Amino acid sequence: MSNHGAADASEGVQREILSAYDQPETSEEVSRRTFMANATMTISGIIGVVLAVPIVGSLLPTGTSGKGTWSPLTKTEADALNEATSKPVKLTFTLKYKDGYLPTTEADEYVWGIKIDPAKFQAARPDIYKVAGGNTTYPAVNLGFVIFSPICPHLGCRFNWSASANKFLCPCHGSQYNFDGTHVAGPAPRGLDPLPLREQSGAADVTWIQYQPNTPARIVVSYQA
Repeated sequence: MSNHGAADASEGVQREILSAYDQPETSEEVSRRTFMANATMTISGIIGVVLAVPIVGSLLPTGTSGKGTWSPLTKTEADALNEATSKPVKLTFTLKYKDGYLPTTEADEYVWGIKIDPAKFQAARPDIYKVAGGNTTYPAVNLGFVIFSPICPHLGCRFNWSASANKFLCPCHGSQYNFDGTHVAGPAPRGLDPLPLREQSGAADVTWIQYQPNTPARIVVSYQA
């Protein structure tokens, strides 16, 4: 065969190949291609989830497995709490916390303390003592005092005591609480969250706890350890 004939034959084969690509696909071929594409995406998604779970899990708080650390109140704060009557006391202290592998860090933090009779508090706060999911794993009242987390149980904003309204008021979404932490207005799903208090070697210590927001149940997200 001459070179010219070989070239014509080669061009003919190429035209046949190109013509085959130009032919419309059958419904069976389209279905097969769609199935393979969807299968590939599904498998990739599963692999992504499998890889993401341990990564995300390592970033989440350890929950109730931690026991937290105790932070002492200053003598001035402890004296103010002892002298409290019908008004809450804002108590500041130094919070020590550790974030992953970073060195331990210190930060100024505060809580709210009230002086109240244990029986009165139990009667006023059924969301702690009687409602399912409300019980704490520590005494809400200790030494005749209750320590409240300053975090609003709605969405995690910080509330303050209003002397004129005689209530705790959250400026973000309008939740309101009585002196004993009872929820009386606004979107918060529960009353204020108590924190552990103890007396140790003549000093008053508190433990910082983060609770899950926007749920009626009092669920510990993490202890500050």
